[in-house]
Amino acid sequence: MSTSYGGQAVLEGVMMRGPSCWAVAIRTQSGEIEEVVRSVRSPMERHRIWRLPVIRGVIALGESLAIGFRALAISANYAAQTEGEDGEVKTEITRAQIIFSFAIAIGFALMLFKVGPALITNWLPVDDTAWFVIVEGVIRVSVFIAYIALIGLIPDLKRVFQYHAAEHKAINALEAGAELTPANVQRFSLIHPRCGTAFLLWVMVIGIFVFAFVGRPSWPWLIASRVLLLPVIAGLAYELIRFAGKHQSNRVLMWLLAPGLWLQRLTTRKPTLEQVEVSIRALAEVRRLEAEASDERKQLERRVEVMA
Repeated sequence: MSTSYGGQAVLEGVMMRGPSCWAVAIRTQSGEIEEVVRSVRSPMERHRIWRLPVIRGVIALGESLAIGFRALAISANYAAQTEGEDGEVKTEITRAQIIFSFAIAIGFALMLFKVGPALITNWLPVDDTAWFVIVEGVIRVSVFIAYIALIGLIPDLKRVFQYHAAEHKAINALEAGAELTPANVQRFSLIHPRCGTAFLLWVMVIGIFVFAFVGRPSWPWLIASRVLLLPVIAGLAYELIRFAGKHQSNRVLMWLLAPGLWLQRLTTRKPTLEQVEVSIRALAEVRRLEAEASDERKQLERRVEVMA
């Protein structure tokens, strides 16, 4: 299978993405599955420079965040829908509220996982630069793992983690060439090497090595370096995860990346067959759209050949 698919869990649903489109399937309050599809044209298709190693990771991360936020907004709107006395379905969440919530979430993540560990380590009696970077990295990873473990106790997020596992299972089944039925998909692993959880862990681990070159500047530059170098670190982590996704049969590589796979146990829960069905619907829809887009490209190529 040449086309690579990825996804993300949303509120009572799953978003699946292909090279040229994405689809989100949501289980509504009535029990039905609603689907929303969107096309996407990556900057990497337009300019070769955006496809260079590391740079493509930064572009891919930006695209993933943008699409992920849109998918979450769609699912949040479905979750907030209520039926009025006149039978009309109303949505309680406005676009401004969604944008504000996402801005707060990004700021919180930067403070908790980037700025916070740097400040805490700066206050500790650590004089050696090498030890400073190592201690900061250990604090950052520890905070990250503790945060994931704690939010996993929230009942609503447990359901999101179930949909996260359903997404992994569907992609694993597809990559294995299995028939995409709920019973078949349920048999597959809830772990996947290209998972965003593993990506975030490696962002933090790679950051230790990158920040070693920065040393220990004054605290304003210390904070600035942790934020400004994030795209570089994310690009390197993307290359690592991308390489791992293409070499899953390499036991040595999988052993080295095992911590990222273990961490997924905290962000996944065994899904129900109904949740797996939602993930299959999202994947089936995005595959259908990708097939249509591929046919259109082939027809266009034939026309160009005829005209030539």
